[in-house]
Amino acid sequence: MSTEARSPRTIQRRTLVIALVVIVLLLATVLVGGEVYARHKLSRCVSTQFEQEIGSKIDVGFGAKPMLITLLDNKIGKLTVDSDDTKFGPAVDMKVHAVFNDIELQSGGAGGGTIGSSSADIDWSDDGIKQTLGGLVSGVHSSSGSDSLSLDVLGGLAQLQVKPVVTNGAVKVETQSAQLLGMGLPNDLVQGIVDTFSESLQTYPLGLRPTEAEVTDSGIAVKLTGGPSELQPAQPGQNTEIRC
Repeated sequence: MSTEARSPRTIQRRTLVIALVVIVLLLATVLVGGEVYARHKLSRCVSTQFEQEIGSKIDVGFGAKPMLITLLDNKIGKLTVDSDDTKFGPAVDMKVHAVFNDIELQSGGAGGGTIGSSSADIDWSDDGIKQTLGGLVSGVHSSSGSDSLSLDVLGGLAQLQVKPVVTNGAVKVETQSAQLLGMGLPNDLVQGIVDTFSESLQTYPLGLRPTEAEVTDSGIAVKLTGGPSELQPAQPGQNTEIRC
């Protein structure tokens, strides 16, 4: 072994390098662990707030900003929300994917917050539409080619053709045809079904409004956009100890 390798200065240098590596590894471990903790805590907190607004269980995802910073400044640049069984108004079985931008939480999350802008995509299945419209409708068949839905009414003896359109920031369901064995269906029956259908596409949370509605081969797809809006404070009985 060389004299240089055995010198005190060389040993000190190597010891210092090893110490620095250990410190870096410890800091990285603390930061990674802290980030995991922050994301878990924020996920619980934000889920509580958004579930209160949306009315169903959701999964949330965050953008690239480290959540450790969010714990300090209470600001979330981008948040994605997904739900497989959302109920807006009387509607059931709606699947929602939404994006919320520039969120600022108040009072550690328990005091609500503000949202800068948002957008959402809703898929409403034929089966969900049938469940919503109740016993008079026994089947729903959608076709993107015809841009309309066919509803089996009165056990399939009658067919009602409808089409959703967006007018002045609201979805309206238009009746295209209504036939019972070649004759027209009673107006009150048709109107009751169409009204329930339309009502199911009217109510959206957090300032979101429909901009587009189209018929797919499996149901209806609705696009929503929203500007500045507010997250309401936690309601009595909610776990306000979950803070961001």
